[in-house]
Amino acid sequence: MAEAIAAFAEAERRAPTDSVIGFGHAQLRYECGLPCAERFAGLARQAPANLMITATHANALAAEGESARAQDLLRAALAMHPEWIDGHRTLASLRWTSGAAPETFANHYAAACAAQPHNRGLRLVWFHTMALIKDWAAAQRIIADGEAASGTHQAYTLAMLFIASESGDDALADTLFSQTSTLSDPGLELCRIRYGLRLGRYAEAEDAALRLLQTPAAPNAWPYLSLIWRLRGDARADWLDAPASTIKHYDLDFTPTEIAELTTLLRTLHTTRAPYLDQSVRGGTQTNQPLFFRQEPIIQTTKAKIEAAVRTYIATLPPFGDDHPLSAVPRDMILFAGSWSVQLKAGGFHVAHTHPMGAISSSFYVALPTPEQRGAPRAGWISFGTPPSELGLSLEHYSQIEPKVGRLVLFPSTMWHATEPFADGERLVIAFDVARAKT
Repeated sequence: MAEAIAAFAEAERRAPTDSVIGFGHAQLRYECGLPCAERFAGLARQAPANLMITATHANALAAEGESARAQDLLRAALAMHPEWIDGHRTLASLRWTSGAAPETFANHYAAACAAQPHNRGLRLVWFHTMALIKDWAAAQRIIADGEAASGTHQAYTLAMLFIASESGDDALADTLFSQTSTLSDPGLELCRIRYGLRLGRYAEAEDAALRLLQTPAAPNAWPYLSLIWRLRGDARADWLDAPASTIKHYDLDFTPTEIAELTTLLRTLHTTRAPYLDQSVRGGTQTNQPLFFRQEPIIQTTKAKIEAAVRTYIATLPPFGDDHPLSAVPRDMILFAGSWSVQLKAGGFHVAHTHPMGAISSSFYVALPTPEQRGAPRAGWISFGTPPSELGLSLEHYSQIEPKVGRLVLFPSTMWHATEPFADGERLVIAFDVARAKT
C-alpha cells in the first residue's frame, strides 16, 4: 500500500487536475487510515453532482471524528436526491453508530419514500435497515405501506416472509413458504434453512442448504449444514468442521512495549459509540477501514507476525479434499478479505456468527480485563460450534479457548463462534479473514 500511495502521489503531481487520479489517491488514503477528508472536499467542489464523491467524503469525515459534519453533508445531498439509496444507507449507518435512537435513526427514509412512493428499491433498503435491528413492527409497516402505494410484488412477499419466519409468526410463514415454493432465490433459501432448523424440520433445511451450496452464495450454506448434520448425527459434520484439527491458537512473540504501542494505537481508532448494524458485536465497537492497510510500523510488524502464524496453520491442515471449503485456501500467497479491531467494554460479547467472506478467521488479543474484572469462570472466552441462540438448537459448543494477550486464534470461517460476556474492563482484539482463492 505504501508503494501504491507513492505512485498515486506521483501521478497527481504530474496531472494535478485529473479528477480520476485525485479520487483514486483520496480513496486509497482513506482505506489506509490517512487524512483525506479535505481532498474529497476539493473533488466535491469540482464535481458537486457526483454522489460517489459525496459518499466517500462523508465516510472520510466520519473516520476523522467529524460524524456530525458527515451527516449534514449527506442530508443536504439527499434533500436534492431522495432516490439516492447509497446515501440513505450511509446516513443510517452513521446515525446508528453515533448513538441515535432506534426509533429515529432511519427517519430520513420515511421522507424519501413519501416523496417517491413507488420507489420499491428505496423502500426495500429501508425495510432491510429496520430488519437488521429486529424492529419487526416497523419493518412490517414499511412493506405494508409499499403495497398500499404500488400494489403487491414478489420482493414485498419475500420481505414479509422474512419477517414472519424470523419473528416467530409461524402460521403466516407457512402460508408464504407455500406460496413461494417454486421460487429459487439465495435469500429465500436462507429463510427456508433457518425456519426449518428452528421448527425441527431438518430434512427441509438440508435440502435448501444443498441447493444454496450450488450457487455463488455457497459460503452462507456451509455453517448451516454443520448444524443440520450435527443435529441429524451425520458424519459429514465431523468432516466439515474437524474441530480438533482446524481450531488452533498460537502465542506470538510480542514484547510488552509492542503490545503497549499497539493498544494505544487501536484505542484511537474506536471513535463510534455503537457497532455497525450488521455486526456481531454487543457492548462495544468495531473499526471500519482495513486495519492491515495502515502504514504505522506497529501495524505492519503485527501483520508480519500474524502472516507467519497463518502460514504455519495452513501448512498443518489435513487434506480435506476438493469439496471442503478449506480447500479454497491459497497455499502460496496470503490475501486478507478484511481486517479490523473490536473493542468490548463491561458486559460486552459477540453473538454466534460466521464469516462468509473468508476461508480462515481469527482473533488476536491485544488487551484484556484482569482476572478480577472478568467475573465468572470462562468469562470472555471464545466458543466454537455455538449455534445462534434465536434458532433454539440444543447443541453444545465444540470447545472454548482462553484469551491471552499476544494469543492468536485461527479457525475456519464457516465455524460458528461466539464470545462469552465479561463483567468489567476492556477486551481489545484484532481480527481478520484470510481470503479464499479466486475462481
